[in-house]
Amino acid sequence: MTFKVAIIGRPNVGKSTLFNRLVGRKLALVDDTPGVTRDRRVHAAKLYDLHFDVIDTAGFEDAAASTLPGRMRAQTEIAIREADLIFFTIDAKSGLLPDDRTFAEIVRKSGKPVVLVANKAEAKGAQGGMLEAWELGLGEPIPVSAEHGQGMPDLRDAVIAALGEARAFGEDEEDDQEIATGEVLIGEDIADPDAEPAYDDTKPMRIAVVGRPNAGKSTLINALIGEERLLTGPEAGITRDSISVDWDWRGRRIKLFDTAGMRRKARIHEKLEVMSVQDGLRAIRFAEIVIIVLDATIPFEKQDLQIADLIIREGRAPVIAFNKWDLIDHPQELLAELREKTERLLPQARGIQAVPVSAETGRGLDKLMDAVLKTHKVWNSRVSTGKLNRWLEAILAHHPPPAVAGRRLKVKYVTQAKTRPPGFVVQCSRPDAMPQSYVRYLSNSLREAFDMPGVPIRIALRTSDNPFAGRAKKRG
Repeated sequence: MTFKVAIIGRPNVGKSTLFNRLVGRKLALVDDTPGVTRDRRVHAAKLYDLHFDVIDTAGFEDAAASTLPGRMRAQTEIAIREADLIFFTIDAKSGLLPDDRTFAEIVRKSGKPVVLVANKAEAKGAQGGMLEAWELGLGEPIPVSAEHGQGMPDLRDAVIAALGEARAFGEDEEDDQEIATGEVLIGEDIADPDAEPAYDDTKPMRIAVVGRPNAGKSTLINALIGEERLLTGPEAGITRDSISVDWDWRGRRIKLFDTAGMRRKARIHEKLEVMSVQDGLRAIRFAEIVIIVLDATIPFEKQDLQIADLIIREGRAPVIAFNKWDLIDHPQELLAELREKTERLLPQARGIQAVPVSAETGRGLDKLMDAVLKTHKVWNSRVSTGKLNRWLEAILAHHPPPAVAGRRLKVKYVTQAKTRPPGFVVQCSRPDAMPQSYVRYLSNSLREAFDMPGVPIRIALRTSDNPFAGRAKKRG
């Protein structure tokens, strides 16, 4: 069984850099600005032959519980309670500050084993900070440089000493893989083109939650999982990192990704916000379903439509959640209006599922998850080649392709090449001459005939190779 390590310390001591070093990937956002990390993030980590889960936390600050720093501190205190071992991290370059002494006392009272990590030990003058660290009474400081990977063997030995060999080398569980940096599974090749495999509900589903700042994304995830896992509040732009949360819904394993609010490019000036948005875009690319959270009081602003268009272009399956429904005075009238707008403004994913919810009261969450499951099934659906070509025959009889430059275009054959999203290959005589309007007609007809609402459909035009092309005629 693996153990959990929480990385604790005041802001700007390099906790996220150490977290990235231990997990072997740049998952957590890192910047010189103090207080970049706000939510706690958990991931599988490795330190030579030690395997464990590591928790990145917000900088420990002494603040009132109602303030944002106070709520961040509460998340860090939860991490301390969850952990089996604490890495109390200080900045060896700047030495001890009053906050270090205050928080060392809190960590000592927790009763958990502690390893005192003196980060930035490669800096000039760090030796003085190392000597000061003895004053904390947390044992010998371990000099490391998370940025350059120095001191890791000593850190490994300190972990074994703190936990004991039996606990440190316990039986490993299978490591969880973080999808935000894993490989995208766009679809699997199926040997039999006529096969229509059953929907596999045993695989974990990956869901990203996106939207503009202050739309209620983190509150929605907390309401779904039934705990205050993510930092929330009235302030816009609280979430910075894309945080993954494991959840079980009706026996189905789900990995939820909270993302930073996405504003228009022209309004983004700070480097940190650029990094947060890039992290959110990466979460979209590696998700299967993307829940677009719209503020029902101000829905369908230009940025909402741009986010939806990006998701559809990436081939992800979108579901719309009209949040803050508890603030609406005439819900039935507004719902009819919003659904009409959804169809009109997002024609590229006709039939997209749109559900009114209230993350504050918990209303509509079951309907939202039902819509997610339905969309996921459609996104994974496959149609046999026989059915497709019978459909194509009827379509060509009813509405054949137009003539271009006096020559009729011939459509010969169609097959489904992939799923996730559904992708089809159409064999025709002159792909470059086929009007886009006719391709859209085929796409809409496919969607209607085989019940594929609300997901992007890809159609690729191909022509069969002419074996005689380019062969000059022999003249007698």
